[in-house]
Amino acid sequence: MLTSRRTYLTGRQAKPSADARPGAQPLPRTGLLAPLPPLSARMHKLLVLGDQDAAYARGNLQRGGRNTAASDHAWATTRAVAADAVRAGWNRAAFVQVMLDGPYKAGQHARTLQHRRGYDKAAAWLQRAWDGAQQYVHSTDPLATRQDFHAALAAFRSRIECTPWKGITGKTDLRNLIARMDICAQAGSWDHTVSERDLAERMGCSRTTAHNSNQRLLDAKLLRQLDNGSPTEGAGWMLISRLPSTTSHHWSTPKGPEAGGAMSGSAVRQTDTDANLDSRTASRLMRLDAFAHHGLGGSGLAVLASLAEQDGQSIIELQASASISRPTAYRQLGKLKNLGLVRHEGELYHLSPAALEGTGAPTQHCPDPVASWTETAERLGTAGTAERRRQHHEAQRDHWRLEQVRLAERRRAAQQSPLPHPAVALPQYVRADGCAIDPATGEVIPGLYAASDGRWVWAEPEA
Repeated sequence: MLTSRRTYLTGRQAKPSADARPGAQPLPRTGLLAPLPPLSARMHKLLVLGDQDAAYARGNLQRGGRNTAASDHAWATTRAVAADAVRAGWNRAAFVQVMLDGPYKAGQHARTLQHRRGYDKAAAWLQRAWDGAQQYVHSTDPLATRQDFHAALAAFRSRIECTPWKGITGKTDLRNLIARMDICAQAGSWDHTVSERDLAERMGCSRTTAHNSNQRLLDAKLLRQLDNGSPTEGAGWMLISRLPSTTSHHWSTPKGPEAGGAMSGSAVRQTDTDANLDSRTASRLMRLDAFAHHGLGGSGLAVLASLAEQDGQSIIELQASASISRPTAYRQLGKLKNLGLVRHEGELYHLSPAALEGTGAPTQHCPDPVASWTETAERLGTAGTAERRRQHHEAQRDHWRLEQVRLAERRRAAQQSPLPHPAVALPQYVRADGCAIDPATGEVIPGLYAASDGRWVWAEPEA
């Protein structure tokens, strides 16, 4: 008898190899293939259980076929599993067999395609996903160690610093990415955990502003949400370094003539830009009250970060390096000169010696300079903004904790045994002869008796 060309997984567990990655889970041994190298823990969960948190359900386009939401989601999930399989050392035949023969959620779309259109169509669809993932993995630098990640993060930071972030929304998205880069640097990975309230406090903005910025970054595919978090931890995110570190850092995502800011449109490449600022300076200053919305704001922060990167720039150079318009440049430079943080010499603008610490220097435009960032916020009328925001967020957290306690008590009360029916005679109300008594006084209640089934009955008095 001829055997089938495809056999199903036997269910036996493969032993992990010596060089298996930490936290990786072994895959079952296949009928035709040798034991497969393990995937990472996150990709193994994605393969077996599917995309439970809808981390790959946004902004994905399938190559070929109809671009429906389900097929887009399935294509993105399959590409993610294929990319990790390439890194783990699988071959294309093993990937196709696991997706089609295994009972895994991530292969459900491929198995549906096989059922409807045949094995060849499903295999060709999986092979396109494999080839694209293989090309992407081979075109990017591998991150084998923590040092490799920090090198890739430094390259990503340099591209962010040399990207024009135009408009208020663009400056907000820049703050978002800078805050996330600091979190990733501490975590040592592109995957990081942060709540919207914590992110808003790091960015120096409201929670709603941080939420809208997250949505723009998700649409621009610079960010991916891995999960929704838990009652005690923030949501899981992944910062996406879209371009290999070997490519040019001159890239941008403007929307062009339409309104909405830098990150609100599709990504386009630019051959040359003059944007240049110091993101580490911006990271240190952006949470201060002086850079709140009604203070210096994001454009004032960009001017200081640009001058911190290259001191002594003209108004035209500041327009390009800080990605601001000419009126905005004049307005922010006027504020900074009146505070003593910037001095004007000829056509060039220079930072005061201790401007980045909030200490100004006396000039002809400012005989009374500020002595700290706190004084700067007081002059601009934004003092206490960060503290009020922090207290508001803490009050929301306390309200949420109390609400959880209230709901837990309500659930416990619902799980308790129900009260007896009013018709049931309780022992403390019944005398030995069956008459009803008042337990407080011991008096007999005439006409009320306990029947043989344990319920109260009324007996009419005899005439």
